[in-house]
Amino acid sequence: MSSSTPGFDARQDERPLVVTLRMGDQASARFTALRRKHFPPDRNWLEAHVTLFHALPGAALDEVLADAREVASGQAPFLMRSERVMFLGAGVAFALSSLEASALRSTLALRWAALLGRQDRAKRGALHVTVQNKVSPAAARALYERLHSGFAPEDVPAVGLDIWHYEGGPWRAAATCLFGGVPP
Repeated sequence: MSSSTPGFDARQDERPLVVTLRMGDQASARFTALRRKHFPPDRNWLEAHVTLFHALPGAALDEVLADAREVASGQAPFLMRSERVMFLGAGVAFALSSLEASALRSTLALRWAALLGRQDRAKRGALHVTVQNKVSPAAARALYERLHSGFAPEDVPAVGLDIWHYEGGPWRAAATCLFGGVPP
């Protein structure tokens, strides 16, 4: 696409891409409700999400989309286990574990090895859903204690990949690739 194409924003290629696991609708709605309740409203631009890659180059959008579609088409939906509540210092998250998610991330990391920045190269299976961030440590500790006291592990379905344009805070959807090749 050339810079003379209507609607083309040359800066878009400089904006990073974020790749997340798409949760099943019920789990997504539940975590998003917690996020809306506990995340500072002026910083809560997103629904709850599970980030796999934080910053792939925007200029690699076509490659990222092609790989995500191909890998997702051969991946069956799977379950992640919500194992514990995590205190983040200035927020709270739910730790998730899944052999399938780790294998999926490894597969994509191999394909995108040349695209990965330091943060994404270092990430090793630290899956989580953040429901609070950017608050005082006291507020985070209070929510952690409340959520921890009533916590019970649960299964969280993973049904696809979402690719996003990071826009300096808000994210803009680029594509959804449902597992098994099922269109959204």
